[in-house]
Amino acid sequence: MAGDQLSEVFDLVEIRGQMTGGFAVRGPWVARSPVEDPMKLVAMVRGRARLSTDGIEGPIGLEPGDVAILNGRRWLRVEGGTGDGPPREVVPEPGFAALRSPGRGGGSGGGNPGNAGDPGDVVLGGHVDLNQAGRALLLQALPPVGHVRASAAAAPQLRAGLERLLEEAEGDRLGSAFALRQYGQLLLLEVLRAYVGQAELPPGWLRLLTDERLRPAVALLHAEPGRSWRLAELARAAAMSRTSFAERFREVAGVPPLAYLHRWRMLRARRALREGEVRVGSLATALGYASESAFSTAFKREVGESPLRYRRRVRGERPPQAEPLGV
Repeated sequence: MAGDQLSEVFDLVEIRGQMTGGFAVRGPWVARSPVEDPMKLVAMVRGRARLSTDGIEGPIGLEPGDVAILNGRRWLRVEGGTGDGPPREVVPEPGFAALRSPGRGGGSGGGNPGNAGDPGDVVLGGHVDLNQAGRALLLQALPPVGHVRASAAAAPQLRAGLERLLEEAEGDRLGSAFALRQYGQLLLLEVLRAYVGQAELPPGWLRLLTDERLRPAVALLHAEPGRSWRLAELARAAAMSRTSFAERFREVAGVPPLAYLHRWRMLRARRALREGEVRVGSLATALGYASESAFSTAFKREVGESPLRYRRRVRGERPPQAEPLGV
């Protein structure tokens, strides 16, 4: 069930892994750049490097197949390669042309081209696209830098996924843009799976979905968000006392069970408003609210705008000439 629940959360908050560029370079090198995305991915496909960013004490060593997830960082420096002479300044550019160019120059700048038979170091970069709800959930669930090691027992598919990405990026074949989008999404899933298996997660939804004791209760909340759940029912599903259940849930999720249920209802409401034509009153009833006005008030408090305004904004629709009061 944990895997199914993770997939459901991915869909609700529209989490998308996007691989946007890469470079290959021989000899000593260094790449510096500001980080403009809330969550950035750096993948070491081949070779070794050291990654530095704000908020960490020292460089993180990246081995072949490793991936680093940068969470809310401002700048990034990656350096690697071996050989004599000063490091070559690599200027990463969008796209994968640097992986396909003769000699694999790896961006602008001079330096020792190295041995032509040596594939050198290969680095892929990307980011995670998140809607507002996804940003709140995922940024809370991960540390400033999550280092996912391909050598870990929990990451058997990670290195293979990176090799598939590299093959598509290098080949520039028919449909490669589509393939890169799909592989980028699968890579993000593998990264999160591996990270869950090798790290101590902070309180949040990612830790909650992997907690074996609480899983039966979480499954009930997800399956029937419109039901008026009582703490005793949820505790019984988890085979725990009410007190133990409430304490463990808050420790793992970072919020009490009913607060989590409220957030889950809001996630379901956002997706319904984005994708369907459901009436607000029907949605309110399905999610367990006593009235349309009660739901609209809760939604506006959580999202910052009414359900109808949210629907029009995310769909790019123009508002009607005369808007009902309270909308």
